[in-house]
Amino acid sequence: MNGEFIEALDQIEKEKGIAKDILIDAIEAALISAYKRNYGTSQNVKVYINRENGEVRVFSVKNVVETVENELLEISLEDAREIDSNYEVGDVVEKEVTPKNFGRIAAQTAKQVVVQRIREAERGIIFDEFVNRESEIVTGIVQRISKGNVFINLGRAEAILTPSEQMPGEVYKHNDRIKTYIVEVKKTTKGPQILVSRTHPGLVKRLFELEVPEIHDGIVEIKSISREAGSRTKIAVYSHDENVDPVGACVGHKGARVQAIVDELKGEKIDIIKWNDNPEALIASALSPSKVIKVIVKESEKTALVVVPDYQLSLAIGKEGQNARLAAKLTNWKIDIKSESQYEESMKEIEE
Repeated sequence: MNGEFIEALDQIEKEKGIAKDILIDAIEAALISAYKRNYGTSQNVKVYINRENGEVRVFSVKNVVETVENELLEISLEDAREIDSNYEVGDVVEKEVTPKNFGRIAAQTAKQVVVQRIREAERGIIFDEFVNRESEIVTGIVQRISKGNVFINLGRAEAILTPSEQMPGEVYKHNDRIKTYIVEVKKTTKGPQILVSRTHPGLVKRLFELEVPEIHDGIVEIKSISREAGSRTKIAVYSHDENVDPVGACVGHKGARVQAIVDELKGEKIDIIKWNDNPEALIASALSPSKVIKVIVKESEKTALVVVPDYQLSLAIGKEGQNARLAAKLTNWKIDIKSESQYEESMKEIEE
């Protein structure tokens, strides 16, 4: 190695932000292993790299002892004093053992260490970038599909969309451009592993933030969201400005804003309701599009009995109970739905 190599390390320090001393320390450690491997020795050695000219020197390191038991690690006081008369028992003697052709091995090893450290540093930078973007939306391009996993190119990194995070019925093709929600970023030996989702309720929330300026600006707040991906989402919104209609802001002119989100979610239905601190009003709205006659709540048990017109019972419950299930999740109340005639019948039984 030579002065040009030291200059190259200075350049790496400027461009990549990896301290030269850290790189040299790592190269010295790697050269110890390379020396032992190439010269078949078990002796204790140290490697020093001159920080100015890049010269590499190898020294054997031995402890000064009265009686030598291991010649590879120890030197007698008598022999040590032949090198320097000031040595005492317990001192450490360093003797240069640099092989003639060690420069070639050193250069090769140094290159490997530098490349590895640059790669590690870049992985660290990418990890730091994406770990700070957890719970955000990213746009990427479908790169490949393997064993049901969809690998998405995010530019500097690759994200994984596992089968459990894929929307039912959604087909992913090579070069498709899609938006996903970052669920988790993990640090692995191969670099950051970015796990993304198309089913997470947070995806819908972030899409509304992108599409509706009033939400982005904090005028309209998303209070609650419940989702069955690929089928239906219910979202409850509240306005901090009495002059702004939260539902209207989310729907947009001629439904343009919500339609853009529906298109991104491949036709998933979205019910937008106005948040209300009154549980009866909130539960009645949450069962939209069904009409509600009355809501009877039990605050202590957080349960609600909802009465709907007979002809709206199936609509209120929804296909396979979906509407009632999503309403319960949205409001965080346990909801029992009865038709008007069922309710009247049960009231008669109580009276009798």
